[in-house]
Amino acid sequence: MSFLWEGLLAITWQQAVMYVVGGILIYLAIGKQYEPALLLPMGFGAILVNLPASGVLNQMTQGVGQTHGIIQWLFENGIEISEAFPLLLFIGIGAMIDFGPLLSNPKMFLFGAAAQLGIFLTIILATALHFDIRDAASIGIIGAADGPTSILVSQVLKSRYVGAIAVAAYSYMALVPIIQPFAIKLVTTKKERAMRMPYSPGQVSRRTRILFPIVVSFVAGIVAPASVSLVGFLMFGNLIRECGVLNNLSETAQHELANLVTLLLGITISFSMRAEQFVTKETLLILCLGLFAFVLDSVGGVLFAKLLNLFCKNKVNPMVGAAGISAFPMSARVIEKLGVEADHQNHLLMHAVGANVAGQIASVVAGGVILGFFM
Repeated sequence: MSFLWEGLLAITWQQAVMYVVGGILIYLAIGKQYEPALLLPMGFGAILVNLPASGVLNQMTQGVGQTHGIIQWLFENGIEISEAFPLLLFIGIGAMIDFGPLLSNPKMFLFGAAAQLGIFLTIILATALHFDIRDAASIGIIGAADGPTSILVSQVLKSRYVGAIAVAAYSYMALVPIIQPFAIKLVTTKKERAMRMPYSPGQVSRRTRILFPIVVSFVAGIVAPASVSLVGFLMFGNLIRECGVLNNLSETAQHELANLVTLLLGITISFSMRAEQFVTKETLLILCLGLFAFVLDSVGGVLFAKLLNLFCKNKVNPMVGAAGISAFPMSARVIEKLGVEADHQNHLLMHAVGANVAGQIASVVAGGVILGFFM
């Protein structure tokens, strides 16, 4: 039993902390059903990579030389070298999204842009707190509420805090039903939340649906060339959905591809959750800054909607502005729930969905802008 005792003695207190972190993520995934497809692999992976002399990491073995651990190999090849996993996931996300509510009400594009305010203000704050400018930019993107974008941006910018950023991004995405109502109620009254919006969707032609992802990719490539991989893969997935001749591939992208990549991405990103990198005061600060960015994005969207109402004849329920974040479709559901809570006949779901899908586009464009500016 001596080898068992030696193994236990090799565990550091930082590794023990990571076992607790992993356990919390697993509990949130199973017990609370918060983003289980990602939090469960991340939580279990956090335990695996923090076991003493873990075989999932590269090791130097006496008499054998270096052996390659599977999680480290997946990270180095699937994220570090090519950013393949986050980008492939965008194909699945794009195939899931129906841009019809947005195309029938293009004004919702404005809310997608406005709800990225927290990203850039958080970059300024993180810099003031003495984070390196690239680390600060990576921390700010947490506010986009878009996990794959957060991982890709932080990895491309070579941030030292990829693991903490990924945990913060996905945790706050999972906590949208808790965080957003709090943020929205900070800056709205019950009367504002009860404001009704009639919904009369316009017809969106098949040609428009097909041209939309092509045009968006082209415009994004001209305005923010660094966003082409992000926006392009998202729009490619949507083009598969809307073209009408690749239904089987669309179904595969939405289900098999998205599920497989999500599974691999979750357990692979745990490589960045090794105790020596993760258990630091900076991690706690990043979690606080990420929450600040997330709340500020929601508040920024609401305040922009209020500003817009000063000049528009057809008023917008201010809560719809908060749906401009990228957490699709959770944020839209939150707005619907709050609207019904304020007035049982106040259904805002389709308006919120339009703003929500606009936020999906805006978040990847914001990620591309940050990459173009700081890379």
